[in-house]
Amino acid sequence: MTMESTKIHDDKSFPISITEKAIAQVKRLISKDGREGVFLRLGVKGGGCSGLEYVMKLDTAKKTIDLECEFEGIHVVCDAKSAVYLRGSIFDYTGNLIGGGFKFDNPNAGKSCGCGTSFMPKAV
Repeated sequence: MTMESTKIHDDKSFPISITEKAIAQVKRLISKDGREGVFLRLGVKGGGCSGLEYVMKLDTAKKTIDLECEFEGIHVVCDAKSAVYLRGSIFDYTGNLIGGGFKFDNPNAGKSCGCGTSFMPKAV
């Protein structure tokens, strides 16, 4: 993933950094959504072809184990369990015709699937 031309927003207390391009695209999605109190949820869940699958969705229900941060007016949430696997990751968006969309650049991924939607964590 090349992000030389994209500003990366980070907050040391939050496990994931977010690029300017991703923030702009999430703002568009939230404005189309229309629900009150919508925020971006990032995380992982079991599944996919490599063991853990990335989660990115608009949500309105926070959990007690959620970590929260705000990037340019966008509220972003990641549950504490997912934070272990995503710490140091960069969430990006590319408008490329092939392979475009939202992507995680995850330093904790030991092996990723070909499409980039799932990964196997590095051995501890």
